Amino acid sequence: MSSSPSAPGLGPITDAAPVSLCARAPHVPADRLVAEMVPPPRFDSVRFSTYIPDPNQPSQTEAVRVLEGFAAGLGGAHAVGGGKRGFLGFGRPKAPKLPPGPRGVYLDGGYGVGKTHLLASLWHATPAEPALKAFGTFVELTNLVGALGFQQTVQTLSGHRLLCIDEFELDDPGDTVLVSTLLGRLVDAGVALAATSNTLPGKLGEGRFAAADFLREIQGLSAHFRALRIDGEDYRHRGLPEAPAPFSDEQVTKAAYATPGASLDDFPHLLDHLAKVHPSRYGALTDGLKAVCLTDVRPVPDQSTALRLVVLADRLYDREVPVLASGLPLDRLFSEEMLNGGYRKKYFRAISRLTALARDGKGLAESD
Repeated sequence: MSSSPSAPGLGPITDAAPVSLCARAPHVPADRLVAEMVPPPRFDSVRFSTYIPDPNQPSQTEAVRVLEGFAAGLGGAHAVGGGKRGFLGFGRPKAPKLPPGPRGVYLDGGYGVGKTHLLASLWHATPAEPALKAFGTFVELTNLVGALGFQQTVQTLSGHRLLCIDEFELDDPGDTVLVSTLLGRLVDAGVALAATSNTLPGKLGEGRFAAADFLREIQGLSAHFRALRIDGEDYRHRGLPEAPAPFSDEQVTKAAYATPGASLDDFPHLLDHLAKVHPSRYGALTDGLKAVCLTDVRPVPDQSTALRLVVLADRLYDREVPVLASGLPLDRLFSEEMLNGGYRKKYFRAISRLTALARDGKGLAESD
């Protein structure tokens, strides 16, 4: 951080000026991409015991029971660290011979039923050291392949006991085939799999995830997955949350200077900067932030920019970084065309998450 006695026009506030995300251009080495494939901070403490099933939805209780048994079945000498391995998997012991039957689970359910909570709980419950388990979104997995190359990614992950993939994306046929091929190689190496997924674009209006779509798109892998249906009230049926009213530029700037570890950026400039940083680095872009303050929030101009913003929103949400903004309310970032298009599920998620972070950020301005 740079030192500054005051924010322009606001008088003395703090000795440290906020950082600018636009001034950050992080380099992320491949070993960090691998090491960070763990449940995000928001899900550090979740466990099966902290998942509260809806008593009116017995499938939720059944999912916990099945997943607990699945985790317990992933033990073994290799899983508990029977030998050390080097970076990118070299020197690791071979996976043990596995019992027959499905080696993967697919969590099939709509918004708000706790699929990510259950997926992270499975990761925590699996009896293996963290270096032998991996957890990431579909996008993070494709980023890993891009950073390491396909063969090196296979070598890196093939010694794992479990790979959890959240939000397996079925809207990009090329990436779907790439990851399906990767998972086939990992299954052959004895890696257990667990996944949730997005819907295909043509299915988005149905309001739920469809196991049949997932199993069809992963082609030859379907026999390796047991689909667990998790019923519950669907997110779309509850409607989008209303974002807090935006603050003034002056309030946002003052709060940024008054909050240690905050960033302060003009929103259009930040969107331009995101185009220069690979989405795999957005986590590093937010390292150490305690709050994100944005001025002059406007509608997102195009779909490529919107999809980059979705990734940033996910990284901020995972890290529980509050957001304070001026300009347009955050629930009006995306056009009606975007919200009715093939990627609308992602935009709904981004609105929901940014709205939650904006509620968290209100206190930064109101406490001044």
